[in-house]
Order: sequence, then C-alpha cells, then structure tokens
Amino acid sequence: MGTTNLNFLATLEGIIQERLQNPSEESYTSRLASAGQKRIAQKVGEEAIELVLAAVDGDRAEVIEEAADLMYHLLVLLNNQGIEFADVVAALEERSPATAAKE
Repeated sequence: MGTTNLNFLATLEGIIQERLQNPSEESYTSRLASAGQKRIAQKVGEEAIELVLAAVDGDRAEVIEEAADLMYHLLVLLNNQGIEFADVVAALEERSPATAAKE
C-alpha cells in the first residue's frame, strides 16, 4: 500500500473532525454523531458483521467495500470520543515485533 493511500486516512479523519466540530444537517457524519455514541457503536458493529459475511462469501469487491465502511465508522467512533487514528497506530507500533527489535 502506498503512502498516498495512507495519507487519505488522515484527510478523511480531518473531514470527520470538522463535521463533528461544525455539525450540518447535510452531513451524514454530523447526523450520525448527533444520534449518539451508542448509535455510532451500533454502526461499527453492523459494518464489522457485513465485512465478516463478505469475507466468508469470498467476494473481494464486497470485502473492500465493507472494509471501507467499517474504517469510516471506526474513525467516526474514535474521533467522537476524542481519540485519533494516530493513537491507535501508536498502540499497534508498541505491540509490533518490528518495534521491539529496534529497541
């Protein structure tokens, strides 16, 4: 995966943060956030189940689409709680054998 693709996650997260800070009725992100953390969490669960089912079916295109939906909703959930994706990446880095080997 190229760096450009990963940079889009930061761009998307910035858009989500902006929508959370400046709600608009036209924004799905804003409407989802206004429904509350429980609803956001439900959406993450729904998307996770849809991803698992797509993976079991072996439909590559559907897996990609459902993974994208899950990532989006996960970013909304995290940012709604004041957690940035970089915080999650840092936790992954701490667990990584590659990081431990550098120490």
